[in-house]
Amino acid sequence: MVNRFASLNTALTLKVVGVILILSFLLDFLILLSPFQPTDRLWQINLATALVDRGIVPMVGLGILFAAYWIGNAGDGDRSKGVDLRLPALIIASILGLIFLVIFPVHYLNVDQVSTKKIAEINKSAEQEEAQLNNQLAQFQAQINNPQGKAQIEQVRNQAKAQFADLLKDEQKYKQALENPQVPKEQKELLKKFKANPQELDKFIAQQTDPQGLAGQRRTQIRQRQEEAVKQTTDSAGKSKLRICLSSFLLSIGYIIIGWTGLKGMGALQGGGRKATAR
Repeated sequence: MVNRFASLNTALTLKVVGVILILSFLLDFLILLSPFQPTDRLWQINLATALVDRGIVPMVGLGILFAAYWIGNAGDGDRSKGVDLRLPALIIASILGLIFLVIFPVHYLNVDQVSTKKIAEINKSAEQEEAQLNNQLAQFQAQINNPQGKAQIEQVRNQAKAQFADLLKDEQKYKQALENPQVPKEQKELLKKFKANPQELDKFIAQQTDPQGLAGQRRTQIRQRQEEAVKQTTDSAGKSKLRICLSSFLLSIGYIIIGWTGLKGMGALQGGGRKATAR
């Protein structure tokens, strides 16, 4: 009697846990649908990702629920009394199997199209930046081609050279600059280079005031950012397609096996029960 009561109590506890796991997933599913934007590919991607990440929860709930019925039947010696939740649970499993089976190709296509669009936007943005840079360069070139512009450039170079020369000649200021933690390491290396070879200072100032050189550096930075953004987008899309599509396919197989096999088995049991009653 005690063993029977313990098994029935265990079965009831497992039923409650299994039902809560299944219902919590269905509740999450309804919440994720809001706001409902079925034509938005990003919404579809986020929904598919969230469902697949939570996809194992109802499967665990189904396993616990059917374990509860097995324990209850073993302890009672007959079918558990009360509402039989196995049929609706198997129907839910079959529906989830179809949902995850659909997610597999749809998510793959969505991620592919979204990543392609994002890469096109990255390339377009980089082209616009380069076009803007070329326009600025052309305007600057036009300004320095006249005598007044050349004089201004020469004045800037002389001022910069005088400032560096004053710092390099004063040993105290030079040491303070090298010991100052707020001065970047790159600038300290430049000061050491200028101190060892004053001609490097002239080259540096010429490079920093050369429109073509500055434009080339800026163009290189734009293209590096473009390559990094494209690579990051491609890698992220590849990981999403591999993880979500593979997980969705495995979940669909699991739910279809559970649902369809279970429904077939329950049909056989009900058929056997009707035959026994007829006899």
